[in-house]
Formats: sequence, C-alpha cells, structure tokens
Amino acid sequence: MSQEQSQEPSQEQSASQGEIRPETPTIGKSRLVFLVIVLALTLFAAVNPAPIKAAWAEFERIILLKSSPLPASPAKLSGHETESLSAMAPQQQAQLLMERAINHYEGAIELIDHSVPSWYGRLDVQKGPLAGLLYTAINANDLRVRAASLEITLAGYNLHKSPETVDELLVRLQDEPQHRAWLLWILGVLGNRGVETARLETVFLDRIHDPDETTRTYAVIGLGLLATDSSIDPLIGVFREDPSPHVREGAACAIAQSGMFREEQRMAAVPDLLRMMDDATLDATTRSWVFQALQDITGAGLGSNPAAWRDWWSQHSRR
Repeated sequence: MSQEQSQEPSQEQSASQGEIRPETPTIGKSRLVFLVIVLALTLFAAVNPAPIKAAWAEFERIILLKSSPLPASPAKLSGHETESLSAMAPQQQAQLLMERAINHYEGAIELIDHSVPSWYGRLDVQKGPLAGLLYTAINANDLRVRAASLEITLAGYNLHKSPETVDELLVRLQDEPQHRAWLLWILGVLGNRGVETARLETVFLDRIHDPDETTRTYAVIGLGLLATDSSIDPLIGVFREDPSPHVREGAACAIAQSGMFREEQRMAAVPDLLRMMDDATLDATTRSWVFQALQDITGAGLGSNPAAWRDWWSQHSRR
C-alpha cells in the first residue's frame, strides 16, 4: 500500500531564518508589472475589442487538466466498430473491446461476454497490447471491467470454467512448486468466476500460514480474488499478524483496493481496521497501512487521526 508522496514547502518553510519581513505589506515589482499589463489590456480591449475576444476564445479552446471531466465523444461503440469486429482476428477483437470497456463504452462489456467463448485458445494474454490492457483493467474502478479482464485471461490460457480444470491445477500446485505463485493466482481467478469457490477458499486458507512467503502472498491474493464474505476476517488476521511486511501489505491491498471485493464488503472491514489503529503491537509501517486502507475504502481523507476516523465511522456506519 506504499505510495510516493511529495509536498511543496510552505511559504514559511521557504523563507530563510534570517529574513526580515516588512511590518506592512507592499506591492512587489512583479505584481506592479502585472497590474500595469492588465490595465493596458483593458484599455486596449475598450478600443479594439475584436482581437481581445479572439485571444480569449483561443484561451478557452485549451483544455486545462484541472478542469472538470470533459467527454471527447459519446461513450458508445460506433456502428462502424461493431460491424468491423467480425472481420478482426480474436486478438484484435479482445484488444478493442477491452480498451473500450476500460473507458466505459456502452456495450463493450456485453460484447466481451458474448465473444469470450470463441476466443478460448486463440489469444496471447502474456505480452503485447492486450497484456497491458488486462493489467490496467484488473485495477479499474469498475468491478465489471475487472471481471471482464478475468474472463479474457481464462480464455487466453485456454482454461475452461469447470471443476475438471480446478482438479488439474490443484495437482500441478502440488507437483510444480516453481509455478506455485501463478497457479494460486489463476485458481483465484477461476474461483471468482464461480468455479469451485468454496473448495478453493479452503485451499487458500490452508496456505495463508505456509512457511513459504511467496505461497502466503499468493494465497492472500487468491482470497482477494475470490472475494467471499468469509474471506475478510482471515485477511484481517494476516494483515495484523503475518511476520512478512510483504504479505501484510498484500493483505491490506486485498482488503482495501485490489481483488474483487464489492464496496460493501470492504466497508465491513472498517470496524476491524479501526481497532487496529490502537494496536500497540503494530510497527509504524503497518499502522500507516491501516490508515491508508481506511482512506482507500471510505474515500475520507482523515489522515492518521484515530479520533477523526472513529467520529467519521459513528456518523457513516449502517445501523
């Protein structure tokens, strides 16, 4: 849950210690020049309004990044795109529809759902543009987009959603320790798509205390992908108690933002996170992740203030 942060120094911080400030404010040279320019432009506009209006129109044409969202075009697949899909290779179909789904184009996810069965064994999801789109999609703010990326992933690996597929992968999980991370992850994908979900939850729960750190990490990721209500408590336990900072961070991310939990499921973790704020056994880094998880789940920017978080929860918790 680590995030790089930068903060500009305040005016007080940027002033040198020995600087003498005037007792009364004065107009600096740069401000005086600015006022003169504004006055001149105002007088010029009164005499020659057309050039000023043209200049202002050009200024308004420039899209500022700090402005409100501005649609470039209707978020809907064009008739031309829909008609041309049948002439595309499966890889290009998947790329186009995944890109459109990420950008919330109407109809894109429905077309993915319709097309996925015909894509099995015909996609390369490990490299190229589609791999990048799938990575973006699994972190999208729309769970339907995340789900679409999982469906395309299964098609790319030609892993059909069946108990037999789970059986085969579980055998590999025992026999191929070098592929354990990927196998746990893809089993999480299958479980999320409704294949042997309860059985796979047991598989992950059996491994969250494994001696191997990588195994514990991907067992946590698997639980986050399954996103069952009963997965929250074990993830809280890992977040609080696992000896590895890497695993604890993975559990925090699964609870707060990654994986496939719905918003209401993540909100169910808030009471436990509030209790963790006051846990004196937590190291400083893990405690900072608690506050980050609270912020990611709730969207409330209350920093590391336990009292503020408790007050917020008392006002927003569902009774």
